Amino acid sequence: MSPTLHWQKSSFSAADDDNACVEIATSPATLHLRESDHPVTVITPAPAALHALLTALRGTR
Repeated sequence: MSPTLHWQKSSFSAADDDNACVEIATSPATLHLRESDHPVTVITPAPAALHALLTALRGTR
């Protein structure tokens, strides 16, 4: 049985329904990501892949 995930939105997200954002949930060994306007699709990236993505995004500022 899979654990129930508790999803969090960024504190920068507005409360209205028109504001789509990425949500994150954690489990003991992994992070899970989903888009708030399509919550059925969940991705669970490998730690190295997530680190590479975040590093690349930070470099685009």
